[in-house]
Amino acid sequence: MTVSIPSPLTSDADWWRSAVVYQVYVRSFADSDGDGIGDLQGIRERLPYLRDLGVDALWLTPFYTSPMVDGGYDVADYRDVDPMFGTLGDFEAMIIDAHALGLRIIVDIVPNHTSDQHPWFQAALAAAPGSAERARYLFAEGRGEHGEQPPNDWESIFGGPAWTRVPDGQWYLHLFDPAQPDLNWRHPGVRAEFEDVLRFWLDRGVDGFRIDVAHGMIKAEGLPDVGFNSMTTGRRQSELLGKGRLPYFDQDEVHDIYRAWRPILDSYPGGRMAVAEAWAETPQRLARYIGPDELHQAFSFDFLDATWSADSFRKVIDTALAESTIVGAPTTWVLSNHDRQRHVTRYGDGPVGLRRARAAALLMLALPGCAYLYQGEELGLPEVLDLPDELRQDPAFLRTGESRDGCRVPIPWSGELAPYGFGPAGSELSWLPAPASWRALSAAAQTGVPGSTLELYRAALRIRHTHPALAGTDGITWLDSGPGLLAFRRETGDAVLTCVVNTGDAPVPIDGYGQPLVASEALTEQDGGHLLPVDAAVWLQPR
Repeated sequence: MTVSIPSPLTSDADWWRSAVVYQVYVRSFADSDGDGIGDLQGIRERLPYLRDLGVDALWLTPFYTSPMVDGGYDVADYRDVDPMFGTLGDFEAMIIDAHALGLRIIVDIVPNHTSDQHPWFQAALAAAPGSAERARYLFAEGRGEHGEQPPNDWESIFGGPAWTRVPDGQWYLHLFDPAQPDLNWRHPGVRAEFEDVLRFWLDRGVDGFRIDVAHGMIKAEGLPDVGFNSMTTGRRQSELLGKGRLPYFDQDEVHDIYRAWRPILDSYPGGRMAVAEAWAETPQRLARYIGPDELHQAFSFDFLDATWSADSFRKVIDTALAESTIVGAPTTWVLSNHDRQRHVTRYGDGPVGLRRARAAALLMLALPGCAYLYQGEELGLPEVLDLPDELRQDPAFLRTGESRDGCRVPIPWSGELAPYGFGPAGSELSWLPAPASWRALSAAAQTGVPGSTLELYRAALRIRHTHPALAGTDGITWLDSGPGLLAFRRETGDAVLTCVVNTGDAPVPIDGYGQPLVASEALTEQDGGHLLPVDAAVWLQPR
């Protein structure tokens, strides 16, 4: 039976063009039942917090049935909720409540690979080489006299070979963990299956999809060698990935998939959208994923990779805005996510890293387009660097020593002792431990406290939603500024807002830009005017 959940949020089909989206790493957001793992009911209970924060939508990481080898990005059933997170009924109740509060829901879809526990892959293992069951995946004969060598030299993103041999001698491809076999997207049954999965969740009211590894579903014909050697794993392969040099990423045929998906999205009311996690060699190739016949957005990761300098930020911003002009769609801005070290730590950690992170938030939220926040950044959370090895669960850790667990520690809500209100009253369980320093960073500890990072985000988001100058999606006007200073203006009609960021080594006067609205650090007074401190940002409007 098809279940259709109507949404009251159908009046603005272009909501995604300037939305602020809050990424929820489901396992680490809020635990409703005390088992130490975040769940859908926990999200439902915290929806008022997200409404009050001022975001427009939530992006939920995978909550589908999964063995959790890769935190849910190994899906065994795309149409059900893993018991760890609740039930399908819990999801439906959550989305109804979210819509009632004016919040939209974006869900992750993982089309490049399934779990090795997915019924399709289990059937493939039980079937013979050349069977219809194996045709849904990428099985191949090995090289060498007895097929004892992998079919080619491809390496897993998580390190090690991208091929695993099965008992009958064939090998299957997995660009990530061996528990994540890659699907064969040239198979019509695979394409039909995922089109139906899209409809399944759209019928339940989801407002959009974040597409995992959106550039990876099609592999080059013939599975050609890349030229990897035994040292080409992990970080180096990621560099190659970002430059579009791999025959299993950004193949032209991938666009046929999205041209088939777009009419499905458009057939539902309310501006249902899709955003691609995609890497490509050039801005022009990345732009191909976006357009009226393909996807609505693609993440711009260059902003996340910018160094703490005015020159670096300006170059990245100019490039991103130029790309948005190419495709006629707004840019997406990201500072942190579940795969990257938190930006407080990237910017220097400690007090310096936090100051810079707060300033970067004002910079990002002043730019035209869509901003994606990662849970806990509104609290100023740093990366947890000292997790015990035995507690780390990132599959890449065992293969490369590189771990993403430090940005996935459950966020602190309240209280004096860990896990800081992550679960119900009295619960002491948390799948990863929070450090003692997070007591002062909890949502409760920062609520209503002038100058706290949480109140800074709330103030900035309130202004972003109400200031006329930030209502449009047009570009920016750069203003003359000194060394280490970044200054630009947003205008809509007669309304003007100026953002100034000081990445230099001395405070700078700012009164010539207007009257301060919100600043990431307290402004100092000098000769009747204001100075912007080092590693700080401010929004101003005309006097």
